[in-house]
Amino acid sequence: MVDAGIPTAKYAQFSDAASAKAYVEANGAPIVIKADGLAAGKGVTVAATVGEALAAIEACFSGQFGDAGQTMVIEECLMGQEASILAITDGHTIRPLLPAQDHKRIGEGDTGENTGGMGVYAPAPIVTPALLEKVQKQVLEPAIAELKRRNISYCGILYAGLMITPAGEAKVIEFNCRFGDPETQAIMPLLNTPLDAILTACIEGQLASLPPLDWNPGTCACVVTASGGYPGSYKRGIEMTGIPEAEANGAVVFHAGTQVKQAKLLTDGGRVLGVCGIGETFDRAFAQSYAAVEKINYEGKYYRRDIGYQVRSAQSLAETLDKKPNS
Repeated sequence: MVDAGIPTAKYAQFSDAASAKAYVEANGAPIVIKADGLAAGKGVTVAATVGEALAAIEACFSGQFGDAGQTMVIEECLMGQEASILAITDGHTIRPLLPAQDHKRIGEGDTGENTGGMGVYAPAPIVTPALLEKVQKQVLEPAIAELKRRNISYCGILYAGLMITPAGEAKVIEFNCRFGDPETQAIMPLLNTPLDAILTACIEGQLASLPPLDWNPGTCACVVTASGGYPGSYKRGIEMTGIPEAEANGAVVFHAGTQVKQAKLLTDGGRVLGVCGIGETFDRAFAQSYAAVEKINYEGKYYRRDIGYQVRSAQSLAETLDKKPNS
């Protein structure tokens, strides 16, 4: 990103705890500690204090994240709201899909540990058409140009995790070379253009000639149900019921951490299901999603009731929050 001139946080990389701690003590908090590798979405600590940052450094180098914790990146803490831009490219042309907004913290009010994502909605109004155009020019196109400069022929999904600052600027937190979870669950139901036509255009290097993507004008809301204890330790193999009833009124339930044994549907992961509703407005989409969540039952079921608080009406949010607390 630095080589490409893409706006991002200032950072430093470390392979030992002593130098990482010295950097934190010199720079203060808030600051972000990242295991430099794949850690199932749990390798990041947004440290509000120096003490919290030092503890995260110790945890990273203790082997908690395996090979991903052998090196670490410490970053400036960017302030604002996160947004996700999934884009598709044939290596020459790159086109963004609808912007989405994920909720990574486990607790309501965006509190607690980071997770792989507790819910999402699309499109995200915080990414205005004007801002999306800036992301295209300042982030997506420079990324592809830098890959080409390095003789890398990249074809597929480029997923930019962004921080939208209070000034309305977009800075990149991370890139992924895959569809995002749970963002994809909220984006794909709104896509009218056949996905195979888009993918074929990428494979054949003809993305520039593909007509503009056609989108459903509505909105899609996804609420993740998790196992009790996630993102820490949790039980597996708990029987669940109610998915046919959840889908009876048009909601779509995506399986994340499930398995079937002896004709029974069981939990088999931390994030268990992504429950999606589609509607003309955010309130209607979330109403469908949360109504479906209520139909699904398994011991320890946990979900955030405030997903979409950025876009839901005060009445809609209050109605959900007033319901029976989570287990």
